[in-house]
Amino acid sequence: MRVSRIALLAACAALGACAQTSEVTRYKIPNSDFPIAAAVEVPTNRAVIYLSGAGPSVIDKNAPANTIAAFGDTKTQTISALNSIRASLQRMHLDIKDIVKMQAFIVGDPAKDGKMDFDGFMEGYRQFFGTADQSNLPARSTMRVAGLVSPGWLIEIEVTAVRP
Repeated sequence: MRVSRIALLAACAALGACAQTSEVTRYKIPNSDFPIAAAVEVPTNRAVIYLSGAGPSVIDKNAPANTIAAFGDTKTQTISALNSIRASLQRMHLDIKDIVKMQAFIVGDPAKDGKMDFDGFMEGYRQFFGTADQSNLPARSTMRVAGLVSPGWLIEIEVTAVRP
């Protein structure tokens, strides 16, 4: 227990200082304007909501079912998945600003020689995070995966939110 507390205090010190507050604290990445938080601290008095993964919606009903053409490129799928997440959060009286942790699972895009389209993901992501209207940044992990539930999905996103 003592070693864990020492490690936590060292991590807080490296990020700039530990907060003792009732508010969610978002630690910036030092010397960076990348739109994610280095860490997010959630006080013990807050409800934490874990949302299941969200994938994109079909954008072209005339395209063959379960194909990338039906769901769109990585940017389009990212926007679709984040809009779905926003709608889920709003049904719980929350919003994108309440997200504290995100995990994005991205499949390699055949149109990009099987490489993950990180730029496309970021173009979609930046429409929701790091904007003038919504500056709350989540801690985030982005992973390339071999596949998702639908062969047409290039992305699936899961989030954790905190009730204000």
